[in-house]
Amino acid sequence: MRYLSVSLVTLAVTGAAGAQTPPAAGPAPLILVKAGRLIDGRADAPQSGVGILVEGDRVKAVGPLAQIQGQAKAARVIDLSQMTVLPGFIDAHTHLLLQGDPTAASYNEQLLYESTAYRAILAARNAKIALDHGFTTIRDLETEGAMYADVDVKRAVDRGEIPGPRIFASTRAMAPTGMYPIVSDNWELELPHGVQPVDGVEGARLAVREQVAHGADWIKFYSDRRYYFGAAPDSVLHSWVNFTDDEARAIVDEAHRLGRKVAAHAIGSDGIAAALRAGVNSIEHGDGMTDSLADVLLARGVYWVPTVTVAYYVAGPRAGVWGPMVEHQRRALARAVKKGVRIVLGTDVGGFPWTELNQAKEFEYYVQYGMTPMQAIKSGTSLAAELLGQRDVGMVAPGAYADLVAVAGDPLKDITELTRVRFVMKGGVTYVSP
Repeated sequence: MRYLSVSLVTLAVTGAAGAQTPPAAGPAPLILVKAGRLIDGRADAPQSGVGILVEGDRVKAVGPLAQIQGQAKAARVIDLSQMTVLPGFIDAHTHLLLQGDPTAASYNEQLLYESTAYRAILAARNAKIALDHGFTTIRDLETEGAMYADVDVKRAVDRGEIPGPRIFASTRAMAPTGMYPIVSDNWELELPHGVQPVDGVEGARLAVREQVAHGADWIKFYSDRRYYFGAAPDSVLHSWVNFTDDEARAIVDEAHRLGRKVAAHAIGSDGIAAALRAGVNSIEHGDGMTDSLADVLLARGVYWVPTVTVAYYVAGPRAGVWGPMVEHQRRALARAVKKGVRIVLGTDVGGFPWTELNQAKEFEYYVQYGMTPMQAIKSGTSLAAELLGQRDVGMVAPGAYADLVAVAGDPLKDITELTRVRFVMKGGVTYVSP
């Protein structure tokens, strides 16, 4: 330390003496986007004939085209006057390091036969797929045995090494010992863990600290497993709860103390109730949601991320209770929409292969389940940004990131237009052009 201090002092002195004043940065280039229609992510109605002035990576001004053109005489023009422009989409539940796991065999194969390095390469590809589909921000909810590789992918995107959305990473997720794959009958083998095994209150706090130290933006834990419907007349979807209440509260308390929010995988009603008792910020999947549990979400401001797309994808291969779960979730979500529960778009992509389905199909399911097209759009833009605690994504407004997508038709008339994105801009940089 003594030699280091001397070296630093010497470097500071010599550096100051020979330093060259860096040239002043020039003004950021201006881009004028002409939008035929604008759905800004916040308003309840679209606007027509809008100009969006982009300066660097931010939106500088939004307004009637004639007005904005007066501020943009030297701007490069992107003409989307025949299209509908929206904020970049947000997927609040993804798995960049997973390539589909409808069966135990497909899951085990990835953890047993693919190196973390190989899986990270595929994750980089997946990040580009998400961006090409118009998702400029994602919350990646665990690496499924790939340790902290999601943070590496995030850093590569942030540093401009690879194209991709903004990533909010949750690293390893948590479940108690023996309650998450891979679990084997052969006790002589130590197999890869899909999560970080966590036991006891102190173990829970330590795991949160470790994950935050390695770059976790969010903390995720598995609240339940083993799902089943109660015997008649009980029609509720139940589950086995993983953590004791003390353990779950320790995870949430420590995460909140360190400034991180918590997402809970909770499919059955018992797991949802346990997660709510612990004080989580979001319920993931929530197939077993009941009216009384939805009331708790509404009262406490907890968000529900239902991941309908993956529910349909895995129902066939997994059979058993998984098929009826889809219908249970459909009815529960329709009632929750009427109650005003904060429902945020999340797809669980990675649970289905990134290369097979467009994540934006989730919007379509929400409309089928009772949302208006505008409600569905907000679930994947401004409301998702609210869940993430981000004021500069999920909307087209002065000061927000210049994250824009455009589609040829009107998604308020046909929500499937959102699966046919023709233009994608993230942070003022165009990645997909018409």
